[in-house]
Amino acid sequence: MAGRDLKPHIGIFGRRNIGKSSLINALTGQESAIVSDVAGTTTDPVRKSIEIAGIGPAIVIDTAGIDDTGELGQKRIARSKEMLKLIDMAILVIAGNAFDEPEKELIKEFRKNDVPFIVVHNKSDLEVPEPELLKLINDRYSAPVIEFSAKYPVNLDVVIRSLQEGMPESAYRKRPLVGDLISYGDVVLLITPIDIEAPEGRMILPQVQVMRDVLDHDGVVVLCKEREVDGYLRKMEPKPALVITDSQVFPKADAAVPRNIPLTSFSIVLARQKGAFDEYLKGTPFISKLKDGDRVLILESCSHHVSCDDIGRVKIPRWLSNFTGKKLEFTVVAGLDTLPGKITDYSMVIQCGGCMITRKQLINRLRPAIEANIPVTNYGMAIAYVHGIYNRAIEPFKLEEGAVDYL
Repeated sequence: MAGRDLKPHIGIFGRRNIGKSSLINALTGQESAIVSDVAGTTTDPVRKSIEIAGIGPAIVIDTAGIDDTGELGQKRIARSKEMLKLIDMAILVIAGNAFDEPEKELIKEFRKNDVPFIVVHNKSDLEVPEPELLKLINDRYSAPVIEFSAKYPVNLDVVIRSLQEGMPESAYRKRPLVGDLISYGDVVLLITPIDIEAPEGRMILPQVQVMRDVLDHDGVVVLCKEREVDGYLRKMEPKPALVITDSQVFPKADAAVPRNIPLTSFSIVLARQKGAFDEYLKGTPFISKLKDGDRVLILESCSHHVSCDDIGRVKIPRWLSNFTGKKLEFTVVAGLDTLPGKITDYSMVIQCGGCMITRKQLINRLRPAIEANIPVTNYGMAIAYVHGIYNRAIEPFKLEEGAVDYL
């Protein structure tokens, strides 16, 4: 499934037979992509894992040629442009001083999707870039043009350095989940129910991510199921500085955890780190305004085994219907594929925590709804709202009276 990797994503774009796959092979130092003199060898986006000095592990996406022809070719081009919603940075590959409408149109798409890019003039051993072309690209687009030859990759270090300098810091340096909310030695209690959806023999990803973040910030992690919270809090000292619960047991956690101890959920913690937190804050109260016949879009950003009591397909629809007393229609979309129908068909969007996708991918997933002024929220905030504990759940993220850290 597209996007299920938290590493920075780099897209390689350009015409057919321009050397995109050869550039990937040069970057990885191995035959990672199929290279052929036949135009159109790469038909669908292909992902490769690489290590880039100064950036670390990254995913490179090799795309089909932007000058492809025919009905099938147009579908390939559209599929390549869809990758712009997933990537953090792009490399536009040109050669033979060819720079015309396909490249200009692609740069428009880069800018529309807030994707920084560099230009690599490949096959420069055969034909060097003309000064007029260099000036045009620099003056109009403020983008560096790097002379390169995949056959004799003497400028590979320049390409890598340009990637290092152009890669958005947010792509590889993540904001702490809770580390900035705790102090040295603080105890963070994680309430992790073991139910039918819990994977056998391991923890789910959000729980693991929070545990690692607490440890990275010199805190102490304590885990227990919801049935053990009361006993732990009665017996143990020091008391937790923060409690994070699975959203599905929010009401039980709210009843068990004293009011003087901050309480939130894994999903809300992720919402704060991933971004769009301000939009969630504005959008969540719209739940009270839902009417009969309203359509609610529920977005899962991963694919998983669906149980009979699935949170996105069963529990959230049930809780929202009971809370509002309205006859609502629900559509659940898993993964990062194109949404069914028009975004304006929906009255509200509810996004999962997004533990398996990047911040850029989550923001782009929500962008159509936000631009259409459709209220958005996320699993944890919606669940807290319908159970009457919304204000408590977002309280840990208030910096001061009237100010919230929106990221």
